[in-house]
Amino acid sequence: MHPVLKLITQRVALGVVLLFAASVLIFVGTTILPGDVAQSILGQSATPQSLANLRAELGLNDPPVARYFAWLGDVLQGDLGTALTNGRDIAESLGGRLKNTMFLAFWAAVISVPLAIFLGLLAVRFRDRWPDKLISAITLTSISIPEFLIGYVLMFFVGVKLGWAPSAALINDTMSLGQKLNTIALPVAVLTLVVLAHMMRMTRAAILNVMQSAYIETAELKGLSIFEVIRRHAFPNAIAPIVNVVMLNLAYLVVGVVVIEVVFTYPGMGQYLVDHVSKRDVPVVQACGLIFAAVYIVLNMIADIVSILANPRLRHPK
Repeated sequence: MHPVLKLITQRVALGVVLLFAASVLIFVGTTILPGDVAQSILGQSATPQSLANLRAELGLNDPPVARYFAWLGDVLQGDLGTALTNGRDIAESLGGRLKNTMFLAFWAAVISVPLAIFLGLLAVRFRDRWPDKLISAITLTSISIPEFLIGYVLMFFVGVKLGWAPSAALINDTMSLGQKLNTIALPVAVLTLVVLAHMMRMTRAAILNVMQSAYIETAELKGLSIFEVIRRHAFPNAIAPIVNVVMLNLAYLVVGVVVIEVVFTYPGMGQYLVDHVSKRDVPVVQACGLIFAAVYIVLNMIADIVSILANPRLRHPK
């Protein structure tokens, strides 16, 4: 088997194993949560008989291993279960929520990824000069401040005081694309500031590492400008670590939006998860956790595969 194909197969197999392990952790974590699911559904005034009947109906009296494999079997068939609090199908409820979360993450990525790479290249071009120091200072400041604080500050000044964008990011399917983009402007700005520093600094570090190579010095001696050296030689050879950090931050944009969605009351998966955690709706928590884990694992697997494909020694073995 070709080395590249072999490594890709190994990465895919590892991703499947990790997803299985994540499903076990999610199920165990929700199972050992304190409190009684039946009690939280029926309330404190429920009779012992009604509680016993509901536990039997929900299968809470079955062994945990049997419940896990029953849940996993349903998930593999596309059945995420039914919400305990309202009796609605979880997959149906999550459809629109997942679309909203992906919409928010997509536009944050569209802005943050090119901007981070551009700022990283700019920092390399003016290394140890004032543009480099200014970019590093701004990005480090943004990453040092909690995202919820950035959100509330932007909400107060930009949303309330200046009125440039809505404070609450309440989107719906009846809005046009322009209306949706205006509505999500503030959460997108916060997400961009949060992930920008990681990607910019990794881009800068990866290119600077390549710039120490002998072939870069040869290119400079041939009379190429610094921009040409970076564009034609340094950046292509630094693409693997850059892709890795970009994918990690894209995973964060999907998985880590819970705080942002709560701050801006955005109707995404994070808000849906928080609402049902407070109600101890275990099937919903399990479904959201599994989807978040799958997104994170798949994006990291893609990053590994891109890194493999970007390695010329693997693409062209002797």
